[in-house]
Amino acid sequence: MRKQGSAPNYFVNQQSVTPYHPANHTGTTNYRLIGPETVGAVKVELVLGVIEKGKGALPHSHPGIEQVCYMLEGRALAEVGGQTRELGPGDCCFFPAGVGHRFTVTSDTPARVLVIYVPPYGENPGNSIKG
Repeated sequence: MRKQGSAPNYFVNQQSVTPYHPANHTGTTNYRLIGPETVGAVKVELVLGVIEKGKGALPHSHPGIEQVCYMLEGRALAEVGGQTRELGPGDCCFFPAGVGHRFTVTSDTPARVLVIYVPPYGENPGNSIKG
């Protein structure tokens, strides 16, 4: 975690950040790698999500925040804007601001997903609504 007034460290790994469990998700542990508190980023946020089989994001949306998910490991079913697709390593999807979406892991092993938020989400549950 970056201390206020200290020089930023521009290099981050999963072990150097505190994991958290995001709102509107089940079986999910997130690691905020890039954000204000890690490297001083103000316009983008990068999160590594580790999601258990059969778990993931319940239906919700992010008003004013765009989201990209890039699959590193595992498989998941993504639903957005009336479209559904199973994703595997190397696949990605886009969740437009304010559009309801859902994300469920289908593989036997946990999925590892890079998630990009623009602007940064900052895990404020007030920015997430169901439906």
